[in-house]
Formats: sequence, structure tokens, C-alpha cells
Amino acid sequence: MQALDIGIRFGEPPDSRVVARKIAANKRQIIESPIYLKTHGRPQLPHDLTWHNCLILRQDDTAYGLWRFTKGQQTETVKVRGTLSSNDGETVQKWALDGHGILMRAQWDVARFIQSGRMEVLLQDYALPSADIYAIYLQKNNLAAKVRVFVDFLVRHFGESPNEWCVSTT
Repeated sequence: MQALDIGIRFGEPPDSRVVARKIAANKRQIIESPIYLKTHGRPQLPHDLTWHNCLILRQDDTAYGLWRFTKGQQTETVKVRGTLSSNDGETVQKWALDGHGILMRAQWDVARFIQSGRMEVLLQDYALPSADIYAIYLQKNNLAAKVRVFVDFLVRHFGESPNEWCVSTT
């Protein structure tokens, strides 16, 4: 980040040397297309995912195939498996839309598909690790006015409902 004024990150910033300002809340969801659910049924509990084909999105340094669910004070980690994985979110999302398995994805990415009925949210009683959106920048005594103005704009613009962010790309 040394040559950049600002970066945008989904999820908690990994480095304590940067300042992070939350732009917007963005929760993760377990989703799938009605095509898959019609054939394979709907999981009722997180552990049920062990019997389903889960599509794995490899990102950051997160443990491969470990999905963490929270309900009240209880946290459960489930080791999911599936026939397909990728580090490309759009590819994994397409597989889910085509009915190949269950996916954990950020609301930012799938709100339009949920609204249109092409995907359904599963296990809604459980919370997943957030994918909140942050502006990150290096700690400086004199933060550049352009950075401060830009971050303020992002907070005002994206601080609304994630459903408002959706732009149809079809």
C-alpha cells in the first residue's frame, strides 16, 4: 500500500499498520439456486452442509472449506466439501446459479439474484463472518484532503442498503 492513497477491502483489514474506516455493512449468506434445492433438498442446520455439494471460493488466508456459523452464543465450524472451487468469485457464483452447489457469498454480490428469485438464502437463522467494506489507508499525521473527502463520499453513498448498490450486468 505504499504507493496508494487508499484501498477498498471486503472483510476485516489484515494489517494493523493501516487505518480502516468502515464504508458499509455487508453480510455473507449461504445461497443456492432453486435448481439445486429441488434436486438435493434444503439444509436445515449448518452440519447438514456436510452432505451437500458446496462450492468453495478461495480467498485471502481463510482456511479452505471451513464455514463458521453463529446463533446466539453458539458458534459452529463446518468443514464443507464440494466438487468445484476457485479463487474467482464470479465463476463460483455462476456455478451456483447453474445449480452445481451451495455457496457462501457476500450480500453485495448476490442481492440482485435473490431479489429476482434466481437464488435463495439458506440457514437464515445463523450469522456468518461479515464481509464489511472498508476504506484503508496508511496512518499519516496529515491525511490528504482528497482522501478524506473521497472516503466521506463512499460512506454516504454505500452506507445505504446493499440492495441499492446492485447494478444489473446481464
